[in-house]
Amino acid sequence: MKILVCISHVPDTTTKIQFEDDGSALKKQGVTFVINPYCEYGLSKAIGFREEGKTVSITAISVGGAEVDPTLRKALAIGADDAVRIDAEPTDAAFVAEQISNYAKDKGYDLIFTGKESIDFNGAMVPGMIAEHLGMSFVSFATGMDMTGDATAEVKREVDGGTEVLDIKLPAVISCQKGISEWRIPNMRGIMAARRKPLAVESPAGGGEGTHTVKLAYPPAKGETQYFEPDNAKQLVSALADKGLI
Repeated sequence: MKILVCISHVPDTTTKIQFEDDGSALKKQGVTFVINPYCEYGLSKAIGFREEGKTVSITAISVGGAEVDPTLRKALAIGADDAVRIDAEPTDAAFVAEQISNYAKDKGYDLIFTGKESIDFNGAMVPGMIAEHLGMSFVSFATGMDMTGDATAEVKREVDGGTEVLDIKLPAVISCQKGISEWRIPNMRGIMAARRKPLAVESPAGGGEGTHTVKLAYPPAKGETQYFEPDNAKQLVSALADKGLI
């Protein structure tokens, strides 16, 4: 079974976000970048299939410049067999999906795992676009998956009020979230092996980006808070009435 795992290169969640002076981009100096946590669930699920005894080939792929290589090396250390970097700036979701699809279209992948979204822009658009480009089955926000045959699987995902269980045919694109697997910490053997695993760099193919960032800005500051004592409900009601809220 051939599996392609899409890896987003994102700022660590503890990073203090700062923008360039003109607001055009994130200021990257001093920022620690990591594998997008949701993408890591997909990678861990792919490795889990191997541990179940299935014959699995796992390729990690990302779109970005040379700064993405350490993130892909970590994916290799965790357990991917090889990695591919599309050498282009990932500024647009449609462009990223097109680049990954163009690479994958003739490679015969049975599964393509992605994160449900990246934690920087939270767009959740790339997985569905990849599925559409490649004409594959698509399940979003998956919390569980079991193979039921050589080319069939049962996938679970959260819906309002419960869990939806889907029977799908491969090939398929699955966007992953917490529950489908557990994160893995690379061991020393994996880290050493990652140095020898292939990391190919491919040129972008297809059209250019369809959108561009005009400006990034912080959300408005929160207004002042007025506190009312628990036994002073009348004052609270009066304040709400004065503001026309009740």
